[in-house]
Amino acid sequence: MDAGQPLERAYREEATRIRAALAARTGDVGLAEDAVQDAFVEAIEHWTRDGVPRNPGGWLATTARRKALDRLRRDRVGAEKLALLAVTDTPDRQDGPQASDRGAAPEAGGADRQADDELLSLVFACCHPALTQEAQVALTLRAVCGLTSEQIARAFLVSDATMSQRLLRARKTLQDQRSPVRVPDPDELGGRLAGVLSVVYLVFNEGYLASSGREPARRDLAAQAIALTRTLHRLMPRQPEVLGLLALLLLHESRAAARFDGWGRIIRLKDQDRGLWAPKLAAEASGLLDRAIALRRPGPYQVQAAIAALHAEAPRYEQTDWRQIRLLYSRLQQLAPSPVVLLNRAVATRYAVGAGEALAEIEPLRTDLDGYHLFHALRAGLLSALGRDDEAKQASGRALALAANPAERELLTRGLSL
Repeated sequence: MDAGQPLERAYREEATRIRAALAARTGDVGLAEDAVQDAFVEAIEHWTRDGVPRNPGGWLATTARRKALDRLRRDRVGAEKLALLAVTDTPDRQDGPQASDRGAAPEAGGADRQADDELLSLVFACCHPALTQEAQVALTLRAVCGLTSEQIARAFLVSDATMSQRLLRARKTLQDQRSPVRVPDPDELGGRLAGVLSVVYLVFNEGYLASSGREPARRDLAAQAIALTRTLHRLMPRQPEVLGLLALLLLHESRAAARFDGWGRIIRLKDQDRGLWAPKLAAEASGLLDRAIALRRPGPYQVQAAIAALHAEAPRYEQTDWRQIRLLYSRLQQLAPSPVVLLNRAVATRYAVGAGEALAEIEPLRTDLDGYHLFHALRAGLLSALGRDDEAKQASGRALALAANPAERELLTRGLSL
């Protein structure tokens, strides 16, 4: 039978939880990642031959645990990790579909809280201070969220080979550190927070608009990022950047229902039905942002949330306060300098000042962003607005060649700017 769809669904629904639980028990992120990968490889053979088990998640959890045990025994190291894996309520048998019977489940709320805490523990483990921040983010996107090296490379605007080497070095460094997989003590949280917030933000971005694949968005990843941020907020209720990030994600999420049509095509912000936006999420985000600002410790996520709030508050696209948004992007550039921030500011410049000024702002960014499809998409729109149609066509073709998301490609094919 064809086990492809059930396996893909199980990967999205179960892989992260299983990885986090294994890493929490063994303290070894690399071991957990490899064991889960091996379990899914074995599932391809068994599920195709024997059928999909009644509880795919239980089958995969049992198999991943066995793979981890086998690897530890084979390497003849990690006796302590071996003992931690042996003491578990996952059954020690694997007889096809029956292997998914996992005994009595704990109370739903407690199980969800434990899963969130294990997942957050894995994020903090990947964000070890011995790693550079870029390596922390990349490793977490791979180990926690199961993104491919190609997807992560696109998020960082680097080649696949560069990202693969970066991930290998990060795993080796983390393995050498032998640090426990747990949420750090309160006095250690602050130093690890920047990497964790970056991870969560990139996870949400990948869920909000997938960098590759058949689906334009990964709602599971977006929901996971919001759940992680809520857990962080529970741990650090007066951390302004946690408040800012949660506000930012909720503001974006409040527009999710209006972002695609029934065919899966992107609906640009200017064309969205604002009646489909979720006012309760926007109101919650506004309250969080107010609390963050009151703490008087500004940061990049608070500024981005303020930009998103201005979009949310505008009754119509034409009434957007583009001048204020442009000022906020300038402030963001001071706090977190990036060519992508300047690219986004140029969008506001287009409407606040003019297309010519916006084009002049982005031309110096070509060196850094020539491989970024949104640079060429914006440039195409600006050139078109200035009547330079031949150049606009060339820029649009370059954007289309670089775009991997199917919804973005469709939009560009229709000759519309992103």
